[in-house]
Amino acid sequence: MLQLGKYSVGVGDRFGLSGGAQLQAVIRAKKQGVEVTPVWNKSNREHTIIGTQPASVRAEADEAVKMLGFESPYFVDADHIGLNNVDLFIDSSDFFTIDVADFIGRGVSQDKLNGFADRYGKYVPSFEIPRIEGPLKVTKEQLLQIGQKYIPAVEQAGRIYRHIKSRKGDDIVIEVSMDETDTPQTPAELFFILGMLVDEGIPAQTIAPRFVGRFNKGVDYVGDVARFSSEFEQSVAVAAFAAGEFGLPSGIKLSLHSGSDKFAIYEAISRALKKFDAGLHMKTAGTTWLEEIAALATADDDGLKIAKDVYCGAYERMDELCKPYAEVIDIKRERLPDPQAVNKWSGEQFSETLRHNTDCGGYNPDFRQLIHVGYKVAAEMKKRYTDALKENEQTVSKAVRENIYRHIKAVFMNGT
Repeated sequence: MLQLGKYSVGVGDRFGLSGGAQLQAVIRAKKQGVEVTPVWNKSNREHTIIGTQPASVRAEADEAVKMLGFESPYFVDADHIGLNNVDLFIDSSDFFTIDVADFIGRGVSQDKLNGFADRYGKYVPSFEIPRIEGPLKVTKEQLLQIGQKYIPAVEQAGRIYRHIKSRKGDDIVIEVSMDETDTPQTPAELFFILGMLVDEGIPAQTIAPRFVGRFNKGVDYVGDVARFSSEFEQSVAVAAFAAGEFGLPSGIKLSLHSGSDKFAIYEAISRALKKFDAGLHMKTAGTTWLEEIAALATADDDGLKIAKDVYCGAYERMDELCKPYAEVIDIKRERLPDPQAVNKWSGEQFSETLRHNTDCGGYNPDFRQLIHVGYKVAAEMKKRYTDALKENEQTVSKAVRENIYRHIKAVFMNGT
């Protein structure tokens, strides 16, 4: 199979014009001795909202690589696909994020559950994971609950994987995603899920669990940082142990979805990766779109008018735009500025309110989240928006490049 690098970054680009700037951030890190594999990703949801096709992502990635003379591996991700839409991505993708969160707890036969309990009963009531303090504990009842919850999801992942393989062969990278669900997976649950992936014959190179806390789109982590740090470190150790225990692909790693702008936990993540010499796939999709808007706001009068129109349109259509992202946003309407007031702002005030800079007193995470889901408003502007990006390419590219590099630096370069 194709092999994903130890460190990889998912870069989403809603409008397909910032691929070069994103790749420049990766090249900058490489010049400083840190190899990060770029993975361009765009979900079917985003394609549907914007009106694009999966082939456009492949074209953008290939063009960026050719333009910059990039000679290292890169991938195009069919992001959050299922059996109902995977065929749309088959020809253009070589990385497949198989999303089976909706199949968690769908129901499993007693025979399958008994077989699962027999295979994994040796880990009851506890088992040791190298280099973490204390054993992981699991009762017989908890083991059965894990089987009931996750067997249906893993079986569905198997169906999707086999369908992809029948069309693409082995020239693929497989990720299994269970992150868009209400309940986090514990390190112990992750261990058994990884075993189930092997039972199902899925050669997953990355897995995206639902971590403790909230991973809202485009804003910082919400939750107990100390608890996240402890459980993330345990999960890294579990993945390394499970690889040897079950025969998973070497170097299997965790994937952090909605990973952009989670600066509160980047230090803990970086520390765990260093401690265990582990890899990570981090998705930063929506942050590029936000940087485009922030850059346009300060570029010229037309750019500022576009930025204001996006906000005002998103404010009026908030319920519609938030619905597809209900699990991963948390906007307090009362904390949003009135559109009439925003229409009087300068470009600097708009940008400072939008950009994720907690040192700036004007930063408003609710404003940022609404803009995040408001890209449909920009898509409906069609050439008005995309022409503005092209006309202000230098300003926009600098903002995107610096933002992606900021993420790479914090997570993969120990913040140095």
